[in-house]
Amino acid sequence: MAKVAFLGLGVMGYPMAGHLAKKGHSVTVYNRTAAKAERWAGEHGGAFAKTPAEAAQGQEIVFCCVGNDNDLREVTIGASGAFQAMGKGTVFVDHTTASANVARELDAAARAAGFGFIDAPVSGGQAGAENGVLTVMCGGDDAVFQRVEPVIMSFARACRLLGPTGSGQLAKMMNQICIAGLVQGLAEAVAFGQRAGMDIEAVIDVISKGAAGSWQMENRYKTMNQGKYDFGFAVDWMRKDLSICLDEARSNGALLPATAMIDQFYAEVQRMGGGRWDTSSLLARLNQTK
Repeated sequence: MAKVAFLGLGVMGYPMAGHLAKKGHSVTVYNRTAAKAERWAGEHGGAFAKTPAEAAQGQEIVFCCVGNDNDLREVTIGASGAFQAMGKGTVFVDHTTASANVARELDAAARAAGFGFIDAPVSGGQAGAENGVLTVMCGGDDAVFQRVEPVIMSFARACRLLGPTGSGQLAKMMNQICIAGLVQGLAEAVAFGQRAGMDIEAVIDVISKGAAGSWQMENRYKTMNQGKYDFGFAVDWMRKDLSICLDEARSNGALLPATAMIDQFYAEVQRMGGGRWDTSSLLARLNQTK
């Protein structure tokens, strides 16, 4: 069992930290809203800290899952950041969906201070976090990864090192590019079927077992067909992720025409007031003139 800290108790971090405690690890948590950290500690029997540095003090591994690059810098190299308190030979594992550049920046800072860094964004959404079945995509040194993988598996069903620092974030970008296309295709198919008078449930039951099948189809078509968008990953978050993908593409020369178009479709959903709807709300955009 390890002594660990977890920074950031949002919809993902709260249950992820909970699974670490359930597996018997000694967990100290930090959250910008202190009351949430105190509540977590009351539920799971761990400790809570007032600053990231305080949470990181004396820990073997510090996990993190915050909002974006700037939030990540604040809890790591900021005035009361965790990097101030991390000892030599410890490891910082970042589950934030962020840029590959900030992963490389923080890895360099960690190396200079004598501890390890793994960028480890996750896929599986809130349900995956709550059920402890996330997919974790990692970048960093193999020796460091081998030390933290067993602990990561407390809340994951798959965890793999995909290359040097930044590779986890690049893999997450690929994941989000795929999801954007899948959801748009599913939204168009459902909208088409609705206007054609088809029995959507019957059709999806058939085509989901063929070449068109996907996780999105199996898990989102029913609520999409009902016009309900209160499940899973929010449009605001998806636009943040797609902006990271598009920025990286501008840097490496990759062409992402469909991703750029779908990003603008999500911007339309935001203008409709759907920033907190889940990503399947692309259907609402197609049906707004129905």
